[in-house]
Amino acid sequence: MKKRTILITGGAGFIGSHVTRLFVNKYPNYTLYNLDALTYAGNLENLTDIANKPNYNFIKGDITDEIFIQELFQKYQFDGVLHLAAESHVDRSITDPLAFIKTNVLGTANLLTAAKNLWKNNMEGKRFYHISTDEVYGSLGKEGFFTEETPYDPRSPYSASKASSDHFVRAYYHTYGLPVVISNCSNNYGANHFPEKLIPLAINNIKHSKPIPIYGKGENIRDWLWVNDHARAIDVIFHTAKIGETYNIGGHNEWTNIDLIKKLCEIMDTKLGRPKGTSAQLITYVSDRAGHDMRYAIDASKLERELGWTPSLQFDEGLEKTVDWYLANEEWLDNVTSGNYQSYYEKQYTDR
Repeated sequence: MKKRTILITGGAGFIGSHVTRLFVNKYPNYTLYNLDALTYAGNLENLTDIANKPNYNFIKGDITDEIFIQELFQKYQFDGVLHLAAESHVDRSITDPLAFIKTNVLGTANLLTAAKNLWKNNMEGKRFYHISTDEVYGSLGKEGFFTEETPYDPRSPYSASKASSDHFVRAYYHTYGLPVVISNCSNNYGANHFPEKLIPLAINNIKHSKPIPIYGKGENIRDWLWVNDHARAIDVIFHTAKIGETYNIGGHNEWTNIDLIKKLCEIMDTKLGRPKGTSAQLITYVSDRAGHDMRYAIDASKLERELGWTPSLQFDEGLEKTVDWYLANEEWLDNVTSGNYQSYYEKQYTDR
């Protein structure tokens, strides 16, 4: 395997940490730089097992800082970019849409421009991989699936910002010939997920016998993808996809929110030794959020057909593995929910 110098943005986040770990362990000849601003969702405790690997490097920084990004590309001469850094929580985007525009749109444009400036005289062997979401496609009815040809129809400030960033990536490909690929994934679940999202929030609340908030009637449907399978897909796409192509990544696991939570309650009752039905009593219906898409479902057949990727786990197994991880890593969960995880950077890096 040839030597490469790769920038991973958002590598301390939920999906990013799994991608960073996979690349660091699988490609010892690669020099990996993890760039993360360490906002509330970026947690270096996600990467303690690879922190001292010789091919891994961490850089604290913000993709919205144009000059910093330009200098970073010139200093390290990256030949590949895995761009995962993003504001990603829909509820937060409704409260503060401008923060999502700044990070997801301006930040992506800064990275694209820096790559263009660095690679302008030689695009061969370079690759800018932008990781996006299925939410850019809008909402489905009871039938049908999102494909790579589905028209964009974002419904929240979050999905609008991601749709905009997707358009900028394609624009740099068509205008400047920048070697890009894009993927749009369904909802991820697994270890190290910040507990504002549905599954880790429910696990944490069940553990502490607190109410489990469910929007509306819990009828919204999502396609769930195990985060390790997503990391495997990113690996395959980065290394083998045709330049300029887009791939949808899904888990073939459609669940209504309420059925998912009821399943999770059953697993938690078993794991915690509680009488059957105990956790389900914590389910609490709350007012639906604005612009709440009814159904997402991914057609990942292009990725399976062209690049040979398929999900490795069925949802029941993946959900049980996820519960096991959170119950075995109570200190991580406690640090995240208390905010103490944010002191990890200072402990590890500021005294060096």
